Amino acid sequence: MTTCKGAVSRRSLLAAAGAAALPGGGHAQPAAFPSRPIRVVSPYTPGGGTDTTARLIAPVMQEVLGQPIVVENRAGAGGSIGAAVVAAAPPDGHTLLLDALGHVVNPHLLRNLPFDYATAFAPVSLITVLPQILVVPPNLPVASLAEFVAWCRARPGQLAYGSSGNATGSHLASVLFLRETGLDLAHVPYRGGSAVLPDLIAGSVVFAFATVNSASQLVRDGRLKALAVASDTRVSSLPDVPTMATAGYPAVLVDEWNGLYAPAGTPAPVLARLHAAVRQALETPAVRDRFAQIGAVTRGTPPGEFTRYVAAQREMVGRLVRDANITVE
Repeated sequence: MTTCKGAVSRRSLLAAAGAAALPGGGHAQPAAFPSRPIRVVSPYTPGGGTDTTARLIAPVMQEVLGQPIVVENRAGAGGSIGAAVVAAAPPDGHTLLLDALGHVVNPHLLRNLPFDYATAFAPVSLITVLPQILVVPPNLPVASLAEFVAWCRARPGQLAYGSSGNATGSHLASVLFLRETGLDLAHVPYRGGSAVLPDLIAGSVVFAFATVNSASQLVRDGRLKALAVASDTRVSSLPDVPTMATAGYPAVLVDEWNGLYAPAGTPAPVLARLHAAVRQALETPAVRDRFAQIGAVTRGTPPGEFTRYVAAQREMVGRLVRDANITVE
């Protein structure tokens, strides 16, 4: 049997077609992402700010990604238990971490961690920023931050401030404020932001940094007095309260915040798809409005920008921890 010149066999055609379908001439393509349900680990207790953030964005993200998203609380050890779960997960985008300021605090305070916060994660997106406000008792005879600083200077060794706990955002903002003003006040740590407010209202401590969500209504009711916002912009719920920069202390800038991470080594296209889903969730009116109600400013920054943000935050927190000799038991 003879064949015409240039003819090819059916087997050759099939082989060629198969090779053409594979990039690199025969290497298998990775499975489409996502290929199964996604787990978002919230490393704190249910009902807190980080958990609320995760559960607000998850429904929209799962619609965008086409797979269920399950939020799992793995609390303990300042958030490091949940973080360890994600650090050890396969870098395929199906196990994620939604963490808070503790993500950059823990490396400076916790010893013998089974992972390195700086190298174990691939930042996906900064989700929200929660501004903090310096609040004082309502009967304090001051009307501005300058007057408050002068009032404290006139009472050396007599005053104390409260915080939501050692090495929390509230504590770190206070340390930075005291450093910039040269004031020396005793620190009284409480178990959470809501615990300090009754003593602050009563005057047992003379100032605290509180999130907008926890302080705004108390300020509007006249039960607390707000002097400055430790953020780069004023907050919509208290538009008359100046920023620290406006009040003369531009270095006092410590926000609470929440961000999404994947395990290190997760492919860039997967990170980009996750970021796009976060952005779509934050642009959804119902989600955006709910965040506004709790005093959170939505961000949705891309992975590269968020990576730089985390590095700068880690450096800033490290300086504060060292300068103030902050430790945890």
